[in-house]
Amino acid sequence: MNAVKDISIEAYDYPLPEDRIAKYPLPERDDSKLLVLKGNELLESQFKHIGDFLSKETLLVFNETKVIRARLQFHKATGSRIEVFCLEPEQDYQLAFSSNSPVRWKCLIGNSKRWKEGPLSMELTVGGKPVVLTAQRIAQNDQYAEIEFSWTPESLSFASVLEAAGEIPLPPYLHRDAEPADRDRYQTVFARYDGSVAAPTAGLHFTQPLIAALRNQGFTFDEVTLHVGAGTFKPVATDTIGEHAMHSETIIVRRSLIENLVYHFGKPIVPVGTTSTRTLESLYWIGVMLKEQGSDLRPLHVEQWFPYESHAPLSAVESLQYVLDYLDLHGLTRLEATTALMIAPNYNMRIITGLITNFHQPKSTLLLLVSALIGERWQECYRFALDHNFRFLSYGDSCLFLP
Repeated sequence: MNAVKDISIEAYDYPLPEDRIAKYPLPERDDSKLLVLKGNELLESQFKHIGDFLSKETLLVFNETKVIRARLQFHKATGSRIEVFCLEPEQDYQLAFSSNSPVRWKCLIGNSKRWKEGPLSMELTVGGKPVVLTAQRIAQNDQYAEIEFSWTPESLSFASVLEAAGEIPLPPYLHRDAEPADRDRYQTVFARYDGSVAAPTAGLHFTQPLIAALRNQGFTFDEVTLHVGAGTFKPVATDTIGEHAMHSETIIVRRSLIENLVYHFGKPIVPVGTTSTRTLESLYWIGVMLKEQGSDLRPLHVEQWFPYESHAPLSAVESLQYVLDYLDLHGLTRLEATTALMIAPNYNMRIITGLITNFHQPKSTLLLLVSALIGERWQECYRFALDHNFRFLSYGDSCLFLP
């Protein structure tokens, strides 16, 4: 494990000029460029042609999470603006969004020095009716504040209030405020479940006609949910990756997806994005945990370095069967867990065989994940992209890695 923890993040730096960061999406989602690394072949194409490079037996796995309007702007009577950024609820996601007043969330506070005490409030309109939303700080630690939101009329759901009051949380490296078009474009066409504060950006390139065309060609699709936290895109600020603490994120997986993985094992399994990758690989390690610690294990959580510890050999199918047995034992149709899994160089993928992803920030855990899959060839790919005018980061172009 020490060999992994001692990896220097400087080895995963690269020059990214500001003008190569895509500030806005292209007019058409699937017009984005596609860098393809297939075996030893490296080439440029367009995302709409991605099916030309995949085996028809491929299972493509989407992340169905939906970006919430997590950014709330309150103004004090003095004129000071306080930003309350919703990270995750203190309770179940679905329950939190359907709840009436009040609810509690873990939040980041912008300009917090100006908010010493007392509540913040704003007036808004929901469904044509006036609403007053109030935020009260309950607790604070080094990572986040616990905020209680309340509103009148109390019968409204928090989802409807947040939809009216919040802003789409664009990544800070875009250096611009969210615009009306971002409500649609910073969301995948298959987004279904509220909960993310950042988009699973590899999915932004898909259109409904492209998905339909791929289905007609014989490709299989399935879905997972990982609610993306603010830490996903945070660059590693420590000298070695062993000093970097991964954040935990909630994953929700239907039993049918796990059965589908077992059925497709031995055929290509290609997740759409790093979030889908971390979800699928976390399933393997949950199976290992259940084998080692028993089927009564609660809660289910994959620690950051658990995969790098010593474990008895277990095949992917065997591990997934432990997960299926767990669901059957507890009468569950879906698995809910949390993961802080770090996929870094020297990690061996247990479930996935390829990856669709965007170009990631220098010194990021997402770049470490790419390196775990394709090794040092990530440098060749990124140089190729820079030399061929690819657009980078969330609204940028895409990659298909089939090592």
